[in-house]
Amino acid sequence: MGRVYTFVNQKGGVGKTTSAINLGAYLGIYGQKVLIIDLDPQANATSCLNIDRQIIQGGTYEALIGASPLEAFVLYNPRLKISILPSSSQLAGAEVELVSEIGRESKLKIAMKNVIERYDYILIDCPPSLGLLTLNGLVAAQDGVIIPVQCEYLALEGLSRLNSTIQRVRSVLFPELKVRGVLLTMFDSRTNLANEIVNEVKRYFHNLVFQTIIPRSIRLAEAPSFGQPISLYAPKSIGAVAYDALSREILATDGVIIPDLVKES
Repeated sequence: MGRVYTFVNQKGGVGKTTSAINLGAYLGIYGQKVLIIDLDPQANATSCLNIDRQIIQGGTYEALIGASPLEAFVLYNPRLKISILPSSSQLAGAEVELVSEIGRESKLKIAMKNVIERYDYILIDCPPSLGLLTLNGLVAAQDGVIIPVQCEYLALEGLSRLNSTIQRVRSVLFPELKVRGVLLTMFDSRTNLANEIVNEVKRYFHNLVFQTIIPRSIRLAEAPSFGQPISLYAPKSIGAVAYDALSREILATDGVIIPDLVKES
């Protein structure tokens, strides 16, 4: 059965979508079957893979409300060797439509049942909020949540609130929910503040912090506008090196042995 990781942080601009897309791309490079689920009505993950949102016939919204099987709208990118369940602005209405439904927090988990064995990794990109969509992402996080944390002071303020939400989900909905790892992003080694944030996060989360730290990178910021992950847009940039290292770290800690020869040049 595939591993399911949910990228979550109620603060926007911390690198959730960037991390989900680029980690997924490198896992694909290393021979893993990857599905990215865009659970954000802003559909940034969909756009990052150069999918025209105007021509999408269905996606996460239809899967959540049970209108169609999730697998009916999965799109495969042969160049990246990864799949995506796209999102659209319709998804914003799902929170209202599901509010009176029984088991509304488990709709995504139920929808994923038919596809979870088809993939090695399913990465869920949540919106920057702690609403019903994010709750669905947390309940579906079979193997844990990945929390991207921007290396800036304000990014720390929301961590206690997010941690409280995770605790509530554990106590009420999903006792097995765990934190897979905290990913430090947008790190600028030239500033004392960035290094202080790294130390503070490590004091709080201890060994849950990934060894790989994602640096601040112009190339990473540019790649989405070209509809490409960093592995295609600038494969030798510092951002690409970092996400490559993150994929190797996750594969290693998951016990997946991937020989270097698998990676394509």
